[in-house]
Amino acid sequence: MMLEFLNPPFMQRALIAAVLVGITAPAIGIYLVQRRQALMGDGIGHVAMTGVGLGFLLSTNPVWMATLVAVAGSVVMELIRWYGRTRGDIALAMLFYGGMAGGVMLINLSDTGSNANLTSYLFGSLSTVSEEDVTAIVVLAAFVVLVTVGLRRQLFAVSQDEEFARVTGLPVRVLNLLVAVTAAVTVTVAMRVVGLLLVSALMVVPVAAAQQISKSFKVTFVLAVVIGTAVTLAGTVTSYYQDVPPGATIVLLAIAAFVLLTALATPLARRRAKDRESEADRCTLEVPGARPTSDDVRV
Repeated sequence: MMLEFLNPPFMQRALIAAVLVGITAPAIGIYLVQRRQALMGDGIGHVAMTGVGLGFLLSTNPVWMATLVAVAGSVVMELIRWYGRTRGDIALAMLFYGGMAGGVMLINLSDTGSNANLTSYLFGSLSTVSEEDVTAIVVLAAFVVLVTVGLRRQLFAVSQDEEFARVTGLPVRVLNLLVAVTAAVTVTVAMRVVGLLLVSALMVVPVAAAQQISKSFKVTFVLAVVIGTAVTLAGTVTSYYQDVPPGATIVLLAIAAFVLLTALATPLARRRAKDRESEADRCTLEVPGARPTSDDVRV
């Protein structure tokens, strides 16, 4: 059967999680790319490790605990960006490395955690996605979609030019904080499928791939979500049949999509340039008595 992968309950849960990850990661990632904070998700992933370890230590759901810690970490990161002008990079480095080290330490101190559990959160694991995890992912993904779609114009304005957005009366700091918190939530949404160490790639690569063939923010947003959903689904199914890590498979497929679209975009850009030149020449010839001047020549 071609659709036999839909039969196991763990694959049904994994596919639901994969779809939600494919939607949410590029949805917030496009704003991070615009803000030149493409690696922010990677830093939050390090901090979220402390939440995972704390979840095992306190015998609570690691997804919810990771969400709380990641959100707190994202707020601290944003505060450092505002006020830590001279030593901000050192403070962020200590936050990231401390988050990873704290997670490793806490998960080993717990009675229920182990290095195997840690690996599944770092690189993703299909078989460990529980019904409780799916419920948490659905709730968190709904929040991400609500923010990234409902406030897209305000977030775009702030991501493009903070000073202009501030002049127009937008609450820039609140919106910046909201972007950071939403990115933190997205990291915890994606960690069960892609893994904390690779989630940043899923936020950035589909957006970069979409930008190769689109210059419109709206079209780029839609294409990035489509690419993200396609690679997460394809990676999850491939992982089931080939017994390979889902996170690594998904990221490699996303990079393959970027390479493919980049290859297609080069001749497309040349064709568009030739079409513009032909159109300009045609318009010039249609004007009675018009003669080409040096200003009409394209360099």
